[in-house]
Parts: sequence; C-alpha cells; structure tokens
Amino acid sequence: MSTLAKLTFATCCLISVGIIGYVHYKQQYDRELLHEGVLRDIERQQRRKIENIYNLQQQIELTRELRKHVTNEGNS
Repeated sequence: MSTLAKLTFATCCLISVGIIGYVHYKQQYDRELLHEGVLRDIERQQRRKIENIYNLQQQIELTRELRKHVTNEGNS
C-alpha cells in the first residue's frame, strides 16, 4: 500500500472518529438541556402554586374584612 493511501485511510478514520465523538457529545449536551428545562418547569409550577396560595389567603382575608364591615354597617 502506498504512503498516500495509508495517509488517506488514516485521515478518513480520524474524521470518522471525530464525527462519532461529536455526535455523542451533542446528544449528551441536548439531554442535559432537556433535563434542565424540566427542572425549570417544575420550579415555575412551584412558584405559581405558592403565588396562588398567597392570593387565595389574601382573598380570604379581604372577604373576612368585608363581612365584618357589612355586619358592622348592618348593626348600626
């Protein structure tokens, strides 16, 4: 086999190994990004849940105050 053929073969092998390595790296990176997206969604849902509970508590408190106010005006 000539030196040029050996060099071409080696170059093709190195390029193939590089492409395969890059594809595996890119797949792992994409999986990590997807997983981070899921974690962000869970955190966002938790924050919304906390905000909704806070808003509900505020509404309950306002309802109590309104009932007290209406009751006091009705007694007057």
